[in-house]
Amino acid sequence: MEDLLGANGRASELMDQAIGLVMTYAPKVLLAIVTLIIGLWLINRFVGVLDSKLGKKDPTLNKFLCGLIGAILKILLFISVASMVGIATTSFIAIIGAAGLAVGLALQGSLGNFAGGVLILIFKPFKVGDTIEAQGYLGAVREISILYTIVDTFDNRRIVIPNGSLSNATLVNVSFYDTRRCDMTFGIAYGDDIDKARAVIKQLLDEDDRVLAEPEPRISVGSLGDNSVNIIVRPWTKTDDLWPVYWDMHERVKKAFDKEGITIPFPQRDVHVYNHAE
Repeated sequence: MEDLLGANGRASELMDQAIGLVMTYAPKVLLAIVTLIIGLWLINRFVGVLDSKLGKKDPTLNKFLCGLIGAILKILLFISVASMVGIATTSFIAIIGAAGLAVGLALQGSLGNFAGGVLILIFKPFKVGDTIEAQGYLGAVREISILYTIVDTFDNRRIVIPNGSLSNATLVNVSFYDTRRCDMTFGIAYGDDIDKARAVIKQLLDEDDRVLAEPEPRISVGSLGDNSVNIIVRPWTKTDDLWPVYWDMHERVKKAFDKEGITIPFPQRDVHVYNHAE
């Protein structure tokens, strides 16, 4: 009987302790869960509003800044929720710092990409919408994120380039200026009239509205090749018109030269046969 009463007493004591713990921590846990849910909702709403507002002014900075702010706010939220439950935030922050150091050493490449993204946003060698040539790829910049820059090539491929590579290597911003020079070379036979060929090319340039009058197109003899007299043609166009003008001019020059009897020579060799009498 005494054992039964002792067991009942211990059970009652454990029950009281359990109820006390529930009464003590249940409100904190419930409040922490509510705070976490509401905090995540508010952060997502804030980042969404920032994304919509900043995206209209600076699409280049938009994705990078929104991602960074969202990550920082969520880390602060989790620390606050942990302190509400009763976890010592000082120890928690120390653990995060130690883990951050270990992760930082393991992810040096990613940190380099992060630093590269910051440099890109500060110095702005390119922005979203620009056409760049980097790391062996030519395409339009679609997004600059925290670690990577996304480039869409003109044959519809998506290239993800680390920001560290872009900030530490040479790149070409093809669309930085509104106008570009279209460099072309046309060869004519040595027996053809240079002035006539120059006049034909000039007429074709004058007839093309995409070719700018200023700066004036240059048409000159560039070199005397092994098989042809090479005429360099240097018109200026708007950046978006450069390749269409380049392709169209080659076709139109070929047709015009054929019509005017101007020869575009191909590589040839003169073979001399000597008959030595024995």
